Amino acid sequence: MGTNRITAGSERTLLENMLDRNREALIETARGLSDEDARRRLVASLTTPISLLKHAAAAERIWFQRFWADLDKSECDGYSERDEGTFAVGDDESLADVIAEFERASRRSREISSRFDLDDTKDNPREGTVSMRWTLLAMIEEFARHAGHGDILREQIDNTIPPVTDGISRSAPF
Repeated sequence: MGTNRITAGSERTLLENMLDRNREALIETARGLSDEDARRRLVASLTTPISLLKHAAAAERIWFQRFWADLDKSECDGYSERDEGTFAVGDDESLADVIAEFERASRRSREISSRFDLDDTKDNPREGTVSMRWTLLAMIEEFARHAGHGDILREQIDNTIPPVTDGISRSAPF
């Protein structure tokens, strides 16, 4: 991962660093996959390595562009509705395209969030009154969860752990 882990500093520095690290962790779950593998459906939901990144880019736009910057969806740099469409990847979109889209949305989110103090609040119809602090924490939670999903999908795609055939687990020790 490119962003160094910061373990001391201001609250803002720690939150932003953790969010950036989770953004990178999510990207790393898909980096290096072929476009075909990135689209493989291994679970019943729409969750694939590429769709997780597409969804994350939409989450960035929903929270930072639409909510905090008050942009109309036509002013956003991609899909920004709160529905299953956030997972939709066009047939013409490559994994590299979707990673670049997520990175662009993340850069724009950083710029928008920098305009607000952590204690600044806005009313959200679904969540109630939320602060920028809550938004950053919610995004950390969202991307950490999806990086975990991505790790599991990647493990399945790479087939890195042999199947259990003799009742003995082959998972890595902690």
